[in-house]
Amino acid sequence: MTPSTTVTDRTSTTPAVRSPRRLGHARAFVAIAAIFVLFMAASSAPSPLYVVYQQLWAFSPTTLTVVFAVYVVGLVCSLLTLGALSDHIGRRPVLGAAIALEAVSLVLFSVAGNVTVLLIARVLQGIATGAAMTTLGATLIDLNPPHAPRRAGVVNGVVPPAGLALGALGCGILVQYGPAPTHLVFELLLGGMVLAAVAVWTLPETSARRPGARHSLIPKLGVPPLIRGHLLALVPILLASWALVGLYLSLGPSIAAGLLGLHSHLIGGLVVGLFCGAGALTAFVFRAADPHPIQLWSPALLALGTAVSLVGVQLGIVWPAITGTVIAGIGFGGAALTSFSALVKLAAPEQRGELLAVALVISYIAFSVPAVAAGLASTAWGLHPTAVVYAAAVILFGVLALVARIVRGRRVAAEA
Repeated sequence: MTPSTTVTDRTSTTPAVRSPRRLGHARAFVAIAAIFVLFMAASSAPSPLYVVYQQLWAFSPTTLTVVFAVYVVGLVCSLLTLGALSDHIGRRPVLGAAIALEAVSLVLFSVAGNVTVLLIARVLQGIATGAAMTTLGATLIDLNPPHAPRRAGVVNGVVPPAGLALGALGCGILVQYGPAPTHLVFELLLGGMVLAAVAVWTLPETSARRPGARHSLIPKLGVPPLIRGHLLALVPILLASWALVGLYLSLGPSIAAGLLGLHSHLIGGLVVGLFCGAGALTAFVFRAADPHPIQLWSPALLALGTAVSLVGVQLGIVWPAITGTVIAGIGFGGAALTSFSALVKLAAPEQRGELLAVALVISYIAFSVPAVAAGLASTAWGLHPTAVVYAAAVILFGVLALVARIVRGRRVAAEA
C-alpha cells in the first residue's frame, strides 16, 4: 500500500487531515478484476430464474424476452452515453455510481413480486453494468504492470465468460438447493457490492480529470481512423460469439427443459456455466499463446460446437448437446481473449474507455437483438424451429469470422 500523505495548512491551527490510504497498483488490479467478475456474475444470475418467474407469474416467452431485452437496452444506452465518462472525470466516481445503482437493482430483484418490478430492476442493472464494464476494463489497462504487458487484455478476455458462468451456475445451485430461490442470490450479490464499494474507496485514481465530460455524454461511436480496419476485422467474431451467448442466457434453460427434457433448475445454470466456463478456462490457458492461430481456430470451433449442439437438439439427445456446448465455449473463450487483447494493444490511454465502449456495444447488440428475435419467434412458431434457425445463423457468422480473419491476415502480411 502506498504511504498516506499529510496535508498541512501553514496559516491555520486546524489539525492536519490525513488522506485515505490507497491500494498499491498490484492489489488494485486484483480488486478491479474481482469487481468485474462480480458485475458479470450479477448480470447472468437471473437466467436460471426465468423459468421460476414464468411458473410463479404465468407469463409468456415473449414477456421473458422483454425482461431480457430491457437489460440490454439499458446497458447499450449506458455504453453509448457513459462509456467515455471515466476518461474525463476519473475512474473512481463512475465506478462508485455504477456500484450504487447496481445495489438498487439487486434490492429490487430481491423484493420483486411481479413483472413490472423485475423489468425496472433489469433496466437499472443494465445501466449500471454498462457504466461499470467500460470503466473496469479501462482501469485494468491503466493498472497493467509494465513487466506483463498482456495481462490486462487477458483479464478483459477471461473475466466476462468467467463471471457469467459463476453467476448462472451459482444461482442455479441456490435455486435448486437453497432457501428462498428468488431472494437469496440477490442478497448475496448485494453483500458483494458493499465490499466492492469499500474496495473502490481505497483504489488509486488512474485517470486524470480533463475537460469535455458533458460532451462525452452525447451518444457517439468514434473509432480513430488507424484503428477502424482492425476493429472491422473483429466484428464477425464478436457477432458470432456474443449472439451465441445471448441464446444461452435467454433461451438456454428453456431449450434444456423443453427440448431435452431436463427440468432441474440446476440444469439452467449448468447450461450457461458449461458454455461460459469453457470459454473462461480457454482464455486463461491460452493467455500467453500466439494470438494468430487462436484467431483462426476460435471461430471454427464456435461454428463446429454450435453444429454439434444442434444435432443433439434435433435428435433429443443430451450428450451431443453438452459436447457441442463445451466446444462452442472453447471457441467463445478464444474469441474473447484475442478480440479484447487486440483492442488493448490498439488503444491510446485517452481512447480506452471509448474504444472499449464501441466493442462492447457491438458485442451486446449481437447478444441482444438475435435473442429478442428468438424469443418472439419461439412464441409465434415454437422453440424447436427457433433454436434451429438461430444455431444456423451462428454457424454462418462463425464461418464468416474465419474468412474475415484469413483475409485480414493476408492483407497485413502483404503490407508488411
